[in-house]
Amino acid sequence: MKYEYTYTIKYQEVDDSRKLRLYNLENYLLEVAGTVADDLGFGIRQLYPMGLTWILTRLSVEMWELPTHGDKVIFETWIENDAHMLSTRNFRIYNINGEKRMIGCCKSIWAVLDLEKREIANIFDHPMFDGAVDGEVLEMDRAPRLRPLTAPTGSETRRIEYSDLDYNKHCNSCKYLEKMMDTYRPKMQDDKLRLDIFYQHEAYEGEQVEISYAIDNDSVTYQMHDGQGKTYCAAQLSPLRR
Repeated sequence: MKYEYTYTIKYQEVDDSRKLRLYNLENYLLEVAGTVADDLGFGIRQLYPMGLTWILTRLSVEMWELPTHGDKVIFETWIENDAHMLSTRNFRIYNINGEKRMIGCCKSIWAVLDLEKREIANIFDHPMFDGAVDGEVLEMDRAPRLRPLTAPTGSETRRIEYSDLDYNKHCNSCKYLEKMMDTYRPKMQDDKLRLDIFYQHEAYEGEQVEISYAIDNDSVTYQMHDGQGKTYCAAQLSPLRR
């Protein structure tokens, strides 16, 4: 089963090139995922009383056109599978200003976290998930393996603030990307880009995090870490190759 949600891009969500910021795009994807899960009966509203919550572990996005202020955008979404304690949710993104056209796609990997034990819970055999899987595979290249940066181009230290937190009491998923791009924003030649993000550890209010980045030709790899071997998040932004 597929679901569609339509949004209008707001003025405060575009950057100085008048294009939708990538972390605002991610926010839309997460909003759609949460809304669908709530409507189907296995969202945060249902999981929290059970001592559980959803966490995003991986996100891969391909865009060949970024919308601008005032554009109406459709996010189509479905669950590809629930397997091995992970749920794969896919998206197609359409701009409907004028003729409807597909402008991007996304594959996201989710897990359910036990809030007390702080470990992944396997609950996909629960009746609430019956009939939720659509099964359609979204054809995307596999995400690259991102290793810790040993010779970064640059690095900055940033603090996790109150405004970074979500209701899980840790840094909101989109805020990782925002802080990375505030540290270094590559100048892309056009809208055609690929973004891969890997979430590994939670960051909490008051923590000092180091954001390192390495530039390789026209791509940039980011690593948010504590400087002592723990990586909170890694990401890579590059031109779309296909």
